[in-house]
Amino acid sequence: MVSLRFYAELNDFIAVDRRQRDFALACAADVPLRHLIESCGVPHTEVALILVNGAPAAFDQRLCAGDRVAVYPVFVSFAIRPPLPAARFVADAHLGALARLLRLAGFDTRYDNRLGDREIEQIAAREGRVVLTRDRDLLKRRAIVHGCHVHARQADEQLREIVARLDLAGSVQPFSRCLVCNARLLPVTRALVEDALPERVRERLHAFQRCSGCARIYWQGSHWRRLRERLQRVLAAATPATPAAPAAAPADPAAATAAAAQPAATSGSGTFDGACATSRTSRGTR
Repeated sequence: MVSLRFYAELNDFIAVDRRQRDFALACAADVPLRHLIESCGVPHTEVALILVNGAPAAFDQRLCAGDRVAVYPVFVSFAIRPPLPAARFVADAHLGALARLLRLAGFDTRYDNRLGDREIEQIAAREGRVVLTRDRDLLKRRAIVHGCHVHARQADEQLREIVARLDLAGSVQPFSRCLVCNARLLPVTRALVEDALPERVRERLHAFQRCSGCARIYWQGSHWRRLRERLQRVLAAATPATPAAPAAAPADPAAATAAAAQPAATSGSGTFDGACATSRTSRGTR
């Protein structure tokens, strides 16, 4: 028998009678920690730190009778998180709205509602992507190294959760990717696209972008302004405020730390769509 305890939000994954307390669990000598943790319902991708008898342990460590195991989630405030690859994602079929918002924020996000769990696992392993899902069983697949169980149900809240959890506010590049196919947007002169533009757009706007993948054309219209405001709200809520230095103790070195400036949601490529002149329907997108 060994003693386990899960901390903070990891308790959401385990049985109610095991939450917020130590509990005993039978354990064979040759069972690795990863299997033991996942048998309790916690995906390995949600774990940032494991302590066995107070010492850090790896997923492949075997246990001895009487060992005490403490399992911790990611704590962004203490910079405890597993090392991530570049912020590149693959989202499962139920997170299409989140995938679109991540692309809006400039993050390389694969999404196709026809992808099954095995295909997502293969894409994540082959391309070094972080899996985003609300399905804990998907995150238990062996080849998935990095993943996030998305707790929120509404798309804006989901984006806020991912940006805060993975500390992505400094990596945002708004309006730099196609919302439909995920490819990069590139500046294009009006002369090259004017035949595809509505007359009202052709008459009053001069800056355009074209998707390097599907060739859709984007410009700054009313839809662009609404998306910009929406993204600003989400990012503002996801970025913790830096405490101000106390005015009463200006000589204190610890109080003189300057607040780090976060990039505005309007930084990045600069132009985006009010409409899509070459719109086409697409159920499955890259």
